[in-house]
This record gives sequence, structure tokens and C-alpha cells, in this order.
Amino acid sequence: MSGNGFGHLFRFTTWGESHGPAIGCVVDGVPPMIPISEADIQIWLDRRKPGQSKYVTQRKEPDEVEILSGVFDGVTTGTPISLMIRNQDQRSKDYGEIKDKFRPGHADYTYWKKYGIRDYRGGGRSSARETASRVAAGAVARKVLSHLLGNAASVRGALVQVGPYKVSRDNWDWSETERNPFWCPDAKTAEQWAEYLDGIRKAGSSIGAVVEVVADGIPAGLGAPIYDKVDADLAKAMMSINAVKAVEIGAGFEAALLSGEENADEMRTGADGEPEFLSNKAGGVLGGITSGQPVVCRFAVKPTSSILTPRQTVDKDMTETEILTKGRHDPCVGIRAVPVGEAMMAIVLADHLLRHRGQVGV
Repeated sequence: MSGNGFGHLFRFTTWGESHGPAIGCVVDGVPPMIPISEADIQIWLDRRKPGQSKYVTQRKEPDEVEILSGVFDGVTTGTPISLMIRNQDQRSKDYGEIKDKFRPGHADYTYWKKYGIRDYRGGGRSSARETASRVAAGAVARKVLSHLLGNAASVRGALVQVGPYKVSRDNWDWSETERNPFWCPDAKTAEQWAEYLDGIRKAGSSIGAVVEVVADGIPAGLGAPIYDKVDADLAKAMMSINAVKAVEIGAGFEAALLSGEENADEMRTGADGEPEFLSNKAGGVLGGITSGQPVVCRFAVKPTSSILTPRQTVDKDMTETEILTKGRHDPCVGIRAVPVGEAMMAIVLADHLLRHRGQVGV
């Protein structure tokens, strides 16, 4: 009942706390002879690490990964891959004043109620610092996907909404996500977000966001009925990310507004003799099994709970009091959730790809 691992054939377990000496993960089930290096993992960790713009937490962590096991002569050995990331910029003193108080919106009370103890230094295991370990595991999953599917397979994420402001689908440009600090695919909306988040940040407040993750080059046939559906596993994967409160696949909640004619992804015969879909309301998953279309998932991230506005709470003695959270926090945690969502998508798909090959042999 540890609750610290995820996956079946491709499985990873994370360990460590926000203000401990290090965090990391153990990845098991990786096939042997896949080329991999610390540099292959580092490029993805660099996308998530804090302090890269004024719109995210200013905690300075290099997030340099160390491979401790499972790799020999530059390739995987088929044994567990252990990855470690040392913490170097903890400021535990920022949390001393709240060690006996419960921060509203955080997991302080529920962790204390369950275990009878909690790590008040940044939230311990409940901190978003844990997601760096997921990104490291996701980098390994990406290597599995590319090794088995080739370079056609890709997993990309974008921020598509900050507060009330959504991107324009007409202006969507994946390359634009690499040119602004928000992973925004719409240059005009990115400018709007910059001004909006400046105000949020200066006020010491926070705001929520929506992240979209798309996987291309994924073959039809991955997933299994009834309880091992790809979309069910994606929903669990994304909901397990800190601060995520809702997940949708394809049209998602918008499907409730569509007629049967509008929602049905009609099919014709493509030039290659394979089905060609005329739309993708299903998000690339039918009956829990991939259709060969892009797999599309979105999730909503709540506003960062740590804000500078005093709020009402109680302490361990159930005495009513006020709390003001100090420290370094993201005004919009959804920004750094983009590479985390990508990692979880890659992990789910790598797991299902290995399970599919194990069952049907191809």
C-alpha cells in the first residue's frame, strides 16, 4: 500500500522529499540494449527545472541527474535503472513558522491525519518537487518509445489556458512553445499571459491553467478492455500530478455539447489502405484502445495554494489562527506542469506498448 509506484511492465517508483538531500526514482521493466545516457535524461529535466523565468518559483536547482544502476557501456541492461537528483537550494527556515499550522489547499492536514506526522518543509512528499523524478522516468520511457517505434513517435505538451485566457487554435504553432516561457503555441496569447501573470505575481497571488499533451506516431491497438484502457491509465497518470483537478481525453467535456453526428469521427480509406479519420473527437482512443490517431489529453491545474494573502486555518490543537505562506512559489504552477504531463503520457504509452508486445508479440 505504498502508493509510490506507477505502471505495470514499465514501472517506476519515486523517492525523496522536497527538502531532503536528494530525490529520485527506480525504473523497472526497461528492455535491454537501449542506448541511454545522463544527457538523454537531462534535456527533459532542464525543461522542468525551477528558476528559469520570473513566472515560476525562484528556487535554484540544477536538477542534474545521476544514473546509479541499470546502464552499462551506454545501454540499458534490463535491470532496474536507479536515477538520483540532489537537492541543493533548500530553504527550510521559510517553513519554521508554519510547522504546527495547516496550509489551506495543501496536503498538510490530510498527511498528518493519515500518518500522524508530516514533513512541513515544503510539503515533503506532497511537494511538486517530486515531479522532477517523474520527468526523469519519462525520459527513459521516451527512449523505449523511440527504440521500438522509431523517431515518428513523439510526445509534446503545451499550455492552452491561463486563468480565463485561452490560446487560439487558429494560431497554433508547436515551434512557438520553445520561444516563450509558458510553452504557449500561440505567440499573441503568450504576450497576453505575460502581462496578466505579472499582475498575479506582483500581487503575491496565483492562478490556474490547462495543459494539453499530444502523442503522435502511436500505433493502433495499444490498451485493453475493460479496466486497463489507455485513456483510463492516462486519466490516473495525469490526476496523480500535484495540483491537477480534472482530466479529459479528446473532446472531453465539450462532447456533452455535441450531437452524435458532430462527435462521431467518420472514417474513409486512406491512400495507404489504412483508415483515415475525418476528425479526432475521441482523442485517439476508442474503447480504451489506441486508434492510430494522435492521442490527446488535457488536464486542469489549480492555482498554487501558497500565496502571500493571510488565510484562516487551524493548528494541530485545532486552535483557529491565520497563516501567511512564505518561501518561493509558482504564480502559475501549470507552466512547469507541461513537461510533467509529457512525461506521464510517455510513461503510460511505453507501458502499454510493452504490454501489447507481450500479449500479441508485435
